[in-house]
Amino acid sequence: MQNLYIILAIIAVVIIWFVGIYNVLIARKNQTKEAWSDIDVQLKRRYDLIPNLVETVKGYASHEKEVFEKVTEARTRAMGAQTIKEKGEAENFLSSTLKSLFAVSENYPVLRASENFLELQKELTDTEDKIQAARRFYNGNVRDLNIQIESFPSSIVAGIFHFKQAEFFEIEEAAAREPVKVAF
Repeated sequence: MQNLYIILAIIAVVIIWFVGIYNVLIARKNQTKEAWSDIDVQLKRRYDLIPNLVETVKGYASHEKEVFEKVTEARTRAMGAQTIKEKGEAENFLSSTLKSLFAVSENYPVLRASENFLELQKELTDTEDKIQAARRFYNGNVRDLNIQIESFPSSIVAGIFHFKQAEFFEIEEAAAREPVKVAF
């Protein structure tokens, strides 16, 4: 009879451990989803600012059609990206086209002095900062989730319930550090 109690106690401990690990995995998964939604909100804000910025620059630099088309194309591509990897690549492309747009604005002193342009530029810079902060928060949550999924013994529970590792939202280092080349 005593052996039965020991066996039941061991089974109870294993079940409690199993449920605890499962709940931690669910919590980390949901934290990662929440962190991604923070990035998504900031990206949408960025997408909303871009058409206003393009229209403002167009008013002063109407003959820069190619730059405006590239920015519009990059915005459309970024908005349509489905996976996190595609989103990262599209955002890198969008950032480089925005750098080109700002480089064009350097040739128009009246534009640079425009209150509307300066406000849009400030809003976009603020949004970029918020995107970077949200990206760091998201990647921290992804790291924690992935560690939990890979670590023994929680990897056993993760395998049984088919938990998948999350992707990091990365910006290519070369794109972030390389200066924009503008030719006129």
